[in-house]
Amino acid sequence: MKRLLLITVITAVCFLLASCGKETEEPQPVSECPLEDGVYSALVKTDGSMFHINEAYNDRGVLTVKDGKMTIHITLPSKNTVNLFYGTAEQAQEKGAVLIQPTVDLVTYSDGETEEVYGFDVPVPYLDEEFDCALIGTKGKWYDHKVYVSDPIPVIELEDGEYTAEVTLTGGTGKASVNSPARIFVEDGKPTAEIIWSSSHYEYMTLDGVQYDRTDNGGNSTFLIPVSLDTDIAVSALTTAMSEPHLIDYTLHFDSATLQKK
Repeated sequence: MKRLLLITVITAVCFLLASCGKETEEPQPVSECPLEDGVYSALVKTDGSMFHINEAYNDRGVLTVKDGKMTIHITLPSKNTVNLFYGTAEQAQEKGAVLIQPTVDLVTYSDGETEEVYGFDVPVPYLDEEFDCALIGTKGKWYDHKVYVSDPIPVIELEDGEYTAEVTLTGGTGKASVNSPARIFVEDGKPTAEIIWSSSHYEYMTLDGVQYDRTDNGGNSTFLIPVSLDTDIAVSALTTAMSEPHLIDYTLHFDSATLQKK
């Protein structure tokens, strides 16, 4: 009887050890970075109204790739989020958990108002798939969230100066056009393009809720607007060529492959 009991105990112990071994030896997901080292603009989606990209950034963050590892900078709407954690809320509260500290980001909104908010640099294990990211707010409670990063577009950092680049215009009736290549002026790293229309009847343009007035002196309608390369830029332009003024939607696209410095 004692021998049978001993065998039973030994068998149970062996089973437990084997189970533990299988659990610890289970392969963990390995992420492979599909991007070359560099800086990208990437689409960032989250699963809640409490945790999302600041409205001024149109759901996009700055994705940095270094030594094959990806990090997304997320600018939030306020300072209500104190820390983030790459993982679950439960893991964030474990001893030794490394919390992501905030940066102070200065945001400029479409109406010209500015505000200081918190931003965070979050590790990205892979693209086009959700991963866990927990947050703790000013009330000291952790919450689970999901983050989804996709659509990386290389960010071309330009030196200050004057450039030209091919630009395409789509939308409207298809009758209007803009001069291409267009002149691009870069100051403090921010590009502004000169848009010259094929008509003199455009009175103003709007971009991200901001109105831009004409800069010409009676010739074809000309505007200076902020732009980015290799991105579809949604604009509207008010034309007086019809019986009544109409605000027409267009899309501009500047091709970085044609960029030339003057």
